[in-house]
Amino acid sequence: MSLALEDPVSALSGVGEKRQAALRDLGIFTIEDLLTYYPFRYEDLGARRPSETLDGEKVTFKGIVSTPAVVRRFGKRSQTVLGLLIDRENIRVTFFNQPWVAKNIEVGQEVAVYGTYNAAKAALSAIKLVPATTDALDPIYPASKGVKAKTIADLVEQAWGQLRGQMPNLVPQHLRDKYRLLDKNQQIEWAHFPKDSAEAKAGRRSAAFEEFFIFQMRLQLIKQADQSFGGQPLHYDKEAVATLIDRLPYDLTAAQKRVVGEILADQHDARHMNRLLQGDVGSGKTVVAAIAMYAAVTAGCQAALMAPTEILAQQHAKSLAKLFDQAGIDLRVELLTSGLKAAQRRQILTDLTNGDIDIVIGTHALVQDDVYFHHLGLAVIDEQHRFGVKQRSKLREGGMNPDILAMTATPIPRTLSITAYGEMEVSVIDELPAGRKQIITSQLSQRQFDQALALMKAELAKGAQAYVVTPLIEESETLDVRNVTEVYQSLQAALPDYTVGLLHGRLKKDDKDTLMQGFKDNQVQVLVATTVVEVGVDVPNASIMLILDADRFGLAQLHQLRGRVGRGDRQSYTVLVADPKTDYGKERLKALVDTTDGFELAQRDLELRGAGDILGTKQSGMPEFQVGDPVKDLTMLTIAQQEALSLVRESDWDNQVENQPLVTYLSKTMAQFRHFD
Repeated sequence: MSLALEDPVSALSGVGEKRQAALRDLGIFTIEDLLTYYPFRYEDLGARRPSETLDGEKVTFKGIVSTPAVVRRFGKRSQTVLGLLIDRENIRVTFFNQPWVAKNIEVGQEVAVYGTYNAAKAALSAIKLVPATTDALDPIYPASKGVKAKTIADLVEQAWGQLRGQMPNLVPQHLRDKYRLLDKNQQIEWAHFPKDSAEAKAGRRSAAFEEFFIFQMRLQLIKQADQSFGGQPLHYDKEAVATLIDRLPYDLTAAQKRVVGEILADQHDARHMNRLLQGDVGSGKTVVAAIAMYAAVTAGCQAALMAPTEILAQQHAKSLAKLFDQAGIDLRVELLTSGLKAAQRRQILTDLTNGDIDIVIGTHALVQDDVYFHHLGLAVIDEQHRFGVKQRSKLREGGMNPDILAMTATPIPRTLSITAYGEMEVSVIDELPAGRKQIITSQLSQRQFDQALALMKAELAKGAQAYVVTPLIEESETLDVRNVTEVYQSLQAALPDYTVGLLHGRLKKDDKDTLMQGFKDNQVQVLVATTVVEVGVDVPNASIMLILDADRFGLAQLHQLRGRVGRGDRQSYTVLVADPKTDYGKERLKALVDTTDGFELAQRDLELRGAGDILGTKQSGMPEFQVGDPVKDLTMLTIAQQEALSLVRESDWDNQVENQPLVTYLSKTMAQFRHFD
């Protein structure tokens, strides 16, 4: 029976239900999935001499067996040792736990052995015997407990034997010519069965571009669909918006003015707005959002702001109400959270439906089924990466297809903004408000804790407040870290003239809120906490952040914690107390000491850690590329984005002959991709 690309992998010989399930776990459902499941590295099976090989290098040696293979047993383990003569060099070869090797070779036989070379001992730690005639690269596939790399290689060879030359070209001919990319069939051949490293490199290069290009095409089509979602132009009152800006207690920075202009232009446009507002901690994103929300209200619409926590939602509600009140603007701003009493909630829902509320601030409560807006014109989502695509869509569906403005205080390097937020327009506030003092950051060892305590006492004596952050709530037998309760008790003893509070995730909500309000009102001077303060209330009087065992935190998380101070007129300090054991830990803390620029730190973090977990928690919607590396291949990723954008802007791109395989493929896969979060 002939194979087709869309056939399930179970159509291959040797794939039963169990193996099919294991392949499915690797993302391999069809024959096409299998053929585009590329090796992540190659073992060079071309034979070399010991004198040409570096210590510790994986290599294939071809020679004559010079001594009999001897099997030595150590309980269930074994070593099979033999001598191998390569030209005039004799080396010792050891196979671990492969006693059957001794039965397959004899003195005088020519063999080829692949393994790791120890130059000092002139010895090879053997991995496997390979055919003596082999002179190519052996592809190594990402595997699992359920299916071995060798099994995948065999299945690929079986499938390609029947489908060689039948792969459709998804990358259009003009792009393959422009960037010297391989035909899809040659790409498959060279990626899976390269004769040398040059073929392997060319095959993977073409596969990486195709992967990036397909991904960017999907994002551009999502963006087009969003813009055709029935957006509405908001004819806001320009004079009223200008009046609000004039009455602010401070001047907007040039960056704030720029992004306000970009957002207002989007709101006035008939196309649907789907914009991400990036800004470092303390850069003034909230006031930009306030201006956009007020513009929506002057256009006869309502605005909503969704925050990730109730504490943040309460803070936004208070600060926005205060801002509009100080500007002499009469607006009704309400808070909608799950903590409301039933009668309060019913009244707010009724007033929201009737249009009596101008701006509503809330948490996930805003996307409940019983929430209806009179006419929602703008939805602002704070801390964008904590909400997924589906939640944004739910909020949109709850109104009149409102514009979406997402905000994040986590600086995102260009690499990730292209991938994670490729379907959104991006605005960046890249300067801090005038007069904001730079936070002075330093690192001390555990033995220097008294110096950190002395600095904190000096700041407290000036009337300031302090945060002390630890990684864990309870003692751990595996991690040498300070216990938050122990730290709290020791600071109570060390600071008898001040009130010390203890905040952690296991406190009841009411107790948390009471404690945070007490800290904000300066009834509590020192707040000992776990990372629940990472995104928390604004306390301008807090000027020192002490982070214990700082090497246990991610770089983005440390930067977020540092952003809790430096919000007022006081000179502020962050002290990192840690004895990092690894180079990565040392580099991370050094980067934080060297710069307070969140975007520079984010790029540094990306370089140190890779793209997988840059935001501290796994990015919702963050794609995983099988071949391309969005960090190392940023130029290729950017080009793929530009070419995808250029293609979809052509009015008849989907009718052009060279694009038909691409159109067919996208139409088959877009549905599952649309809900990728």
